[in-house]
Amino acid sequence: MKFSVFTASTPQWSPTEAVTRLAAQGWDGIEWRVTDQVASEEPGFWAGNRATWPLTGLESNLDEIARITVGSGLAYSGIGGYAGCADHDNVERMLAATAKLGAERVRVAMPGPQLGAYRTQFASVRADLEWIADRAAAHGVQALIELHHGSVTSSASAAFRLIDGLDPAHVGVIHDLGNLVIEGQEEHSAAFEILGPYLAHVHVKNVAWVPSAPAEDGTVDWHADWATLRGGQADVDAYLAALVRHGYDGWVTLEDFSTELPLEERTRDNLAYVRAAYQRAVTTQQ
Repeated sequence: MKFSVFTASTPQWSPTEAVTRLAAQGWDGIEWRVTDQVASEEPGFWAGNRATWPLTGLESNLDEIARITVGSGLAYSGIGGYAGCADHDNVERMLAATAKLGAERVRVAMPGPQLGAYRTQFASVRADLEWIADRAAAHGVQALIELHHGSVTSSASAAFRLIDGLDPAHVGVIHDLGNLVIEGQEEHSAAFEILGPYLAHVHVKNVAWVPSAPAEDGTVDWHADWATLRGGQADVDAYLAALVRHGYDGWVTLEDFSTELPLEERTRDNLAYVRAAYQRAVTTQQ
């Protein structure tokens, strides 16, 4: 396995700082976040993220992205795009940019379910993905859809139903451990088998369900919150072991949105943790 960091989770670092520090820590790669974001005085994961490249004018930044990435010795695990599957113009731009960078794969965003019109929406998204598969093939890259809570592909089963029959060389799935704690959880080994050749990429983060104070009648509400790799409800060790048993040997991208540790300590500790877990899994498998 190769380990990378998605820059959505490194908001305080500039792109140059991100590649410099991640390379020094020993990461194998980086997954750049590309989107037009809301400005913010304080850098945050989703607004004011300094390690995000804007979609507007992206083409003019490609040489700089390549220069600092290649110069640092990091590989691209992929591009973390946010262009929606129905936004064909921007999907085309992201596919072309991915090809020019040699980044091989790029995420395409899935919509949330339209309740009351889900079957019609599903057919429309399928048509979009057929177009995307053709365009990805033309560019020689792979478009990825992510298992994400609140989307039409919240589970492996839903994603497989959506893309079954498309060329897995050009359309694949990101299996996301943390998102599945919130919605879409299926037994990991079964999910990997369901996806088959469409299992193309992996994201790792962790989530904990947190209770509210009880209401007067004793009712407790729960909400999902980002957690450390060790502190969330997903068993990261067991997850990596399941990937090893399945034979997955691709990219595992960390996107830790917890804030208990300072960013540089967080990324360093996460790499040590997942590498140790991976080695335990490999040793057990032998």
